[in-house]
Amino acid sequence: MTGPAELSHRFEVESVERTLALVGERWTFVILREIFLGVHRFGQLVSNLDIPRPTLATRLRSLVEHGLLVRVPYTQDPERFEYRLTDSGRDLFPAVVALMQWGDKHLPVPQGPPVVLRHKACGQIAEGLLLCSQCHQELTARTVTPEPGPGFGGEQP
Repeated sequence: MTGPAELSHRFEVESVERTLALVGERWTFVILREIFLGVHRFGQLVSNLDIPRPTLATRLRSLVEHGLLVRVPYTQDPERFEYRLTDSGRDLFPAVVALMQWGDKHLPVPQGPPVVLRHKACGQIAEGLLLCSQCHQELTARTVTPEPGPGFGGEQP
């Protein structure tokens, strides 16, 4: 069995690096956070984020081109668009929650978390938790062992 020592070198198809190449820029995750929280219109995003319009337009275009968002015409004005998450974009929700929780814990504000997540099913304030899909135990850096996967030595797609 191989372990972390065998994975300590750099390799070309590493998933975190490929993902960050797409979403690792600061504005991208902030835009995704706003869309997860229900903000879908360009003007609302500009106002909420205090982001330069050209920067927002560029980031939104990239998110659409890479399949994380789709542009949907406004119902009342089909010449204007709002931005909706695709399945691929929705799959980033755990990453946004993890970043939010990390910030609340390690960079807290005195008043407490600025946003909490209420679970619709039970009505309680929820915290994200990463669980094993097989045994449903919590996954942490100490409870997993990285090992080469099928794409470890392969060519980039």
